[in-house]
Amino acid sequence: MWNDIKQTLRPALVSLALFTVLLGLVYPAAMIALAAVLPHPAPTDLVGQPFDDPAYIWGRTSAVSYNAMASGGTNAGPTGFIDDKGHLGPNKTLTDAVSARIAALHEVDPDNTAPVPVDLVTSSASGLDPDISPAAAYHQAARVAKLRGTTRENVVVIIDGVLEERFLGVIGERRVNVVRLNRALDAAFPRLK
Repeated sequence: MWNDIKQTLRPALVSLALFTVLLGLVYPAAMIALAAVLPHPAPTDLVGQPFDDPAYIWGRTSAVSYNAMASGGTNAGPTGFIDDKGHLGPNKTLTDAVSARIAALHEVDPDNTAPVPVDLVTSSASGLDPDISPAAAYHQAARVAKLRGTTRENVVVIIDGVLEERFLGVIGERRVNVVRLNRALDAAFPRLK
């Protein structure tokens, strides 16, 4: 019986030791060495940034001011309180924040009477999301074009150029990275002074 246990344990322990050395020491050391040798610029467009200048496309609001060290959302849902009759009522904090964002968008673009896309007035769960829907980008195209001295159609071409399709055609949603888009706008149509 003891021989059977030894025959079973020995390969398991050897495998454990081998993989501990390989995956716990050799692999991390190799990755650190490669990272030190290969160029690897930080991808700054993976975290959203606040844009409040009307000449830029605005992204989603952020509950943490896009601070990657404090990732988090508002956790505000559409319902918020129970009235004296026991009915669930709307979340005033959320409705006030949405109303304020809609007002800010109308203030900088009073001619735009189209409905505001929902992702322009709600926060992402992480507070770091750099992406908006194509509809949210197109909604702001005329305002940005006017402030950059170009046409809406030219801004739409830039939006279409950075638009990311669904992964494998089916996973996720089509999206526009706001940081990349605003960089492309600055390169193509510098902001008017």
